[in-house]
Amino acid sequence: MSPVEAKRRVRIREVGPRDGFQNEPEVIPTEEKARLVDLLARTGLERLEVTSFVRPDVIPQLADAAELLERVDVPRGVSVSVLVPNERGLDRALELRERLAERSERPAFDEVNVFLSATESHNRANVNRSVDESLAALDRVLARARGAGLRCEGVISVAFGCPYEGRVAPERVLAIAERLVAAGVEEVGFGDTTGMANPRQVGAFFELAGERLDSTIELTAHFHNTRGQGLANVVAALDAGCESFESSFGELGGCPVPAGATGNIATEDLVSMLHEMGLETGIDLDRLLGAARAVRDVLGRPLGSHTLIAGPVDWAGLGRLPAPGAG
Repeated sequence: MSPVEAKRRVRIREVGPRDGFQNEPEVIPTEEKARLVDLLARTGLERLEVTSFVRPDVIPQLADAAELLERVDVPRGVSVSVLVPNERGLDRALELRERLAERSERPAFDEVNVFLSATESHNRANVNRSVDESLAALDRVLARARGAGLRCEGVISVAFGCPYEGRVAPERVLAIAERLVAAGVEEVGFGDTTGMANPRQVGAFFELAGERLDSTIELTAHFHNTRGQGLANVVAALDAGCESFESSFGELGGCPVPAGATGNIATEDLVSMLHEMGLETGIDLDRLLGAARAVRDVLGRPLGSHTLIAGPVDWAGLGRLPAPGAG
């Protein structure tokens, strides 16, 4: 029995409300964001990345982070995560969490995600720091976040290929992952930030990561569909033992650096494929498609999701279609 056949459940974190929305040129009203998050939170998704505490002037789309977290109505059992870029972002996040704790039994968020790039060039372009400078700063952020009782994920961008430096050695990526683990993360996310990965590369990487990193650390794959290989990369990661993925409803998001880049793999495409493979996600695909239709309507444009266009495979309806060429 192959690793894919042996797995019975796959974990998915929806990142569309943060990773997806931040690239939209028109600012989405906070009440619409809250409505979409509430729809996603009722699909069976157990993990949602809702927003980021970045500087409002850097990403105006996410300037309403505090207001959004005050508005959303996320059921118990759904873990909310936020991205924090630095200590200032963590200060804002913890201040809000403390303030909302006074009037709600449910915390504003449960997890924090921190990030850096696997290459010097991309890290400089993204946060204007060297990789070592980022790691030193994240040591402080993670220590404080863990002290506040928060679960921590460290995300490594351009883990499979960099638009500035080309191929990235797995040993370099895993050395950064080990630094993040030593700093206290419980999960490491490996991002194919510009969609440069291929399935053979992904399979070899996750086999090596599983051997090298502590088995208690959750390994998460984050694929973009820039060159149409996103779901193929998911299958390769599954075969290599990975069972945690990040995706975005409607195929929203994506890195703006490569020309013509599309978004993250669509959550509904991922869930549809996994269900067809006999794997469990705990997610109601019909409700998820409803959320994807809702965000399509809010944005007022077609989205890249294939399942949103074609629908899930309708096995029960087979045989009712006209024969090819008929009519």
